[in-house]
Amino acid sequence: MNHKPSTAVTPFTPRTPAAALPAHITGISLVNLAARQRMLSQRMILQTLLAARGDAQKLEAAQRSLQIFTESQLHLLTTPRQLEPASAQKIQATYAGVRGVGPVIDTFMQLMHSTLAQIERKSPGVAEALIELVGHTDRILEALNTATTAFDEITRAKSDAMMKELAGIVGDIQSVAKEAKVVSFNAQIMAARAGQHGREFAVVANVLSDITGEIDGLTRKAAVLADRNKLAA
Repeated sequence: MNHKPSTAVTPFTPRTPAAALPAHITGISLVNLAARQRMLSQRMILQTLLAARGDAQKLEAAQRSLQIFTESQLHLLTTPRQLEPASAQKIQATYAGVRGVGPVIDTFMQLMHSTLAQIERKSPGVAEALIELVGHTDRILEALNTATTAFDEITRAKSDAMMKELAGIVGDIQSVAKEAKVVSFNAQIMAARAGQHGREFAVVANVLSDITGEIDGLTRKAAVLADRNKLAA
């Protein structure tokens, strides 16, 4: 049976205002949020198939999943405003470029919204809507994989840049600590030569020596942490 392609309809709009950040998004990294969209897409299709068999609870579950998916997608689409130019351009190209995945994701949300509405109304066209929705599975998965990869790449690039900056800061601190050690050593020598008059000076020199020792310990820990993060990336 041949089915006509879906006509363009207005994208499903989430009930939550864009300015408010839903609880299911708070605290989730962009790459994890993008990856969760893949899982949600498959969950929705399964819930919708079960809903079409008369399961009212699965219909409600599918509607909630669609709401979560749509709100998450809206959040992902607005993130370029908070990213640096290169990362923002990459995300924009991923969704809206020549081979952008945005239209595929929009079509999927439209199909889901339309199919669920037909199931709720017990429309006679439900069977055809389900066939079209399931037929979109491979395309939506490929699109969401592409989006997840893009967010993963910018996250890794940002992490690498932060590690390089951290390594530079640690290096600068170590240089200062070495200079402070030399100053402390020289101060201790001068205090010893000054004898009784250099006692207070010696106290200051010893405190400076202790401080540089603590700095050494902290910089070593920071360097180890940076190496671990680099290996884990």
